[in-house]
Amino acid sequence: MGEPSTAPSVAGLDGSRLVQGDQEASGSSSSISTGGGDGSDTIGSVKTISKDLFNLLWGNKVKYDVFRRWQQGFAFSEYEPSALVQRDGGPCCVIAPVQAYLLKTLLMETPGHSFNDLTPDKCKTLLIQAVCQILMKCKSDMYRIVSLRSDSANEPMQMMTTTATTTTTTTTTTTTTDGSVIRQAGHDVPDALGGHTLKEAEEARCSPATVDVDPAAIEGAASLLAAHYYRNNIWTPDAFHGRIGYRELEHIDDVQRFYTQNFHILTNECGVLLLLYTILQTKGLGSILSEMSDPSEPLIHDTYGCGSQALINLMLTGRAVPHVWDNDQDVGGMTLRGINQQSDIGFITVMEQLQYCTVGFFYKNPKNPVWVMGSDTHLTVLFSNEKRLVSPETPAEVARRVFRQFDADGSNFIPSTMLQDLMYTLELVSEPEYVDLMRSRLDPENLGIILLNAFLNEFFPSEKKSMPDTFDLLHYNGIPNSNINNRVLYNKGHAVLLESDVRMYNPSDPMLTCLQTKWPNIEVNWNGNRTPSLN
Repeated sequence: MGEPSTAPSVAGLDGSRLVQGDQEASGSSSSISTGGGDGSDTIGSVKTISKDLFNLLWGNKVKYDVFRRWQQGFAFSEYEPSALVQRDGGPCCVIAPVQAYLLKTLLMETPGHSFNDLTPDKCKTLLIQAVCQILMKCKSDMYRIVSLRSDSANEPMQMMTTTATTTTTTTTTTTTTDGSVIRQAGHDVPDALGGHTLKEAEEARCSPATVDVDPAAIEGAASLLAAHYYRNNIWTPDAFHGRIGYRELEHIDDVQRFYTQNFHILTNECGVLLLLYTILQTKGLGSILSEMSDPSEPLIHDTYGCGSQALINLMLTGRAVPHVWDNDQDVGGMTLRGINQQSDIGFITVMEQLQYCTVGFFYKNPKNPVWVMGSDTHLTVLFSNEKRLVSPETPAEVARRVFRQFDADGSNFIPSTMLQDLMYTLELVSEPEYVDLMRSRLDPENLGIILLNAFLNEFFPSEKKSMPDTFDLLHYNGIPNSNINNRVLYNKGHAVLLESDVRMYNPSDPMLTCLQTKWPNIEVNWNGNRTPSLN
């Protein structure tokens, strides 16, 4: 069993320590015992990113097409200065939360101002602030900022040596100094090695004794191919994992200063991945595993490349719990962990209307009027300038929320036998004699049920609603193809809360279906008479 190579430590720009990435590819047979709770391995005095962390994220084997879709940096739309663009499906579970925290800061700093007035420098600052806010929630003991090591001429074939098969195949032609041509169009295109495919060239370089090809020719082509792939920022999972390292910083001010001085780390082709690894390293492998219910399931789906709910929750709350309900629930002796406090950023999903999950109060009622919205395949962001959407709960609203905890079916009534428990939970008078009196008043026909409206009218008859009847909503979708004319822009709509609930599942309008999980009686007129896409 091979031993891992020792990686040196390099000083960062701010005097921090840069710990080099593991030289072994993640698919290697080498085994390294996990070190500290930061998800790193210890070799002497040097720490390297743990393969256990890599496997937790991707599973035992990552498909290159999935990994390729995650290779993008943070970039702003040329049509909406503060809107991030998502190139491919998959990394929305990182991009959408970052966008949400960016908008949270923007709404707090510039209420009522036009988003179009923002300068590139201001948007850069907002992005760094959003990243720092997420990292602050995830910090265990240190901030561990992951970045790519500088290129080394000694590792020419660490780069990508095959291209993924996509729906649209393109051919790239590279002419060498001797006039030979290397064509690149999938796994089986002959290259300059005399008929061998690019994949075979990599195999030949790794074990030349098993492939009948001139080693000198391999090394010559390797240098050329490495330069080509590095220039185009194309990476295999093994190559990427072998080239990353992290700086350890103690204070968030140092993190903000580092990203300000090295903004390219966020914007280069691997920027989203580097931030994801930074979040995981900062949280620590041990902490992540302790919060997940099933560590055997990777955080990124091995086929579709989308993030799990645990990863979404980690990005939004700093905790990698797998569920979206409030607090923990005991089911058959198993503790299923949910959201333990009111979140800065909310989360609502169309999957709740389909009864795949139950989103709790903490997510539906965040501290800021910003919600990440989930469809079955994608994450987008909803936000508003209306601060009253997230004003503190009134006693009646607390009662409504608690009542619904006893009303598991959402039928707006509970069995009359539950009245005493309900009143006790709300800290109302719950002596048996008084409860019996209230039961007779709330259920005069002795039907055995207590209606929600009757309960609220009895105990909270004159309380005014804190929620406005009308307000504006804005929606962000980072995928250009999901926007009009492929332009990533915020879509604005005017919302009205109707007198009665109109909740119903409408497969032709998933946006309204999702909004109704938060506001059951909502109706929205979107500008341009075009409902924004959740996908």
